Amino acid sequence: MLEFRNVSKQVGAEIHIRDVSLTLQHGTLNVLLGPTLSGKTSLIRLMAGLDKPTSGSIWFDGADVTGVAPQKRNIAMVFQQFINYPAMTVYENIASPLRVAGQSREQIDAKVREAAELMRLGPYLDRTPLSLSGGQQQRAALARAIVKNASIVLLDEPLANLDYKLREELRAELPRIFAQSGSIFVYATTEPTEALLLGGNTATLSEGRVTQFGPTLDVFRAPADLLTARTFSDPPLNTIVLQKHADRFLLDGGVALPVPATLLGSADGLYTIGFQPHHLSLERPSAEAVSVPARVVVTEITGSESFVHLLFADARWVMLAPGIHDFEADTMVDVFIDPRHLMVFDQTGRAVSTNLKEAA
Repeated sequence: MLEFRNVSKQVGAEIHIRDVSLTLQHGTLNVLLGPTLSGKTSLIRLMAGLDKPTSGSIWFDGADVTGVAPQKRNIAMVFQQFINYPAMTVYENIASPLRVAGQSREQIDAKVREAAELMRLGPYLDRTPLSLSGGQQQRAALARAIVKNASIVLLDEPLANLDYKLREELRAELPRIFAQSGSIFVYATTEPTEALLLGGNTATLSEGRVTQFGPTLDVFRAPADLLTARTFSDPPLNTIVLQKHADRFLLDGGVALPVPATLLGSADGLYTIGFQPHHLSLERPSAEAVSVPARVVVTEITGSESFVHLLFADARWVMLAPGIHDFEADTMVDVFIDPRHLMVFDQTGRAVSTNLKEAA
């Protein structure tokens, strides 16, 4: 078990990590999700022992490892900027941690070839890293981390330099590898979609703080606050500030949204409503859905889907619509909001109502 106990990290006047308490269990995949400069790499460097916290402590299996050097921790690391030994072949690069561990030639050969097959590196084992493409070099670094059988495996955006097809294949394959190892895997990414594909647990980060940690789907479906909901939405979360009056949220133009049953007893006043882009639709998804007239700003066609950017009152929304929709700018369209999928936040940004089963 890896524990962060009230850990902060300050460099000069800049606070990189703010009072983080986090517990990661053996045999789990843990995603660090947040935008650039949110603190993901800083947390990974603290886990690795490359940096020491300004305050707080880090524990592993009951022992304080706050000041323990990286070489004395049983860890493996793969960063976006891959690192390989240039004078060694790909085979020797992958085998290097196994040789240090004193494993037999037969064990080393079997594990190297298994990892090479997984990473599509079989034909390149006799070549040196510098003769490979950037994506192939990254796969060699990943293979070396996998065979090490480390207690903690730290992956900082490891698939960012790979081509789309291989990235999707590995996203699907890595959770299986992680589940079999018994190690603690920590995987940093800026992409909410990647976190959802990987599953496991997710910690959302913003400005060095962990805003929420738990099973990935629970964090996505039931964000504890508006900041977490925005971190876990790509395209950006759609929001609007509305007045609650009795059993209705009042919108411009006489449009009203029904208040979720869990909020009927709450005080009237201003609330922020949030909903995902795929929960805004051109066709009525349910009897409860409410039609809202919105103005098209621009449409992005991706092939099988269209991102329609909309303006309603002072709110800018994005609708993810299946199929091709080539709306002209300034066209008025009726879009539907389904109250079953609303996330509601008070004026401090804290969630006051979330439907776990409906918000997927």
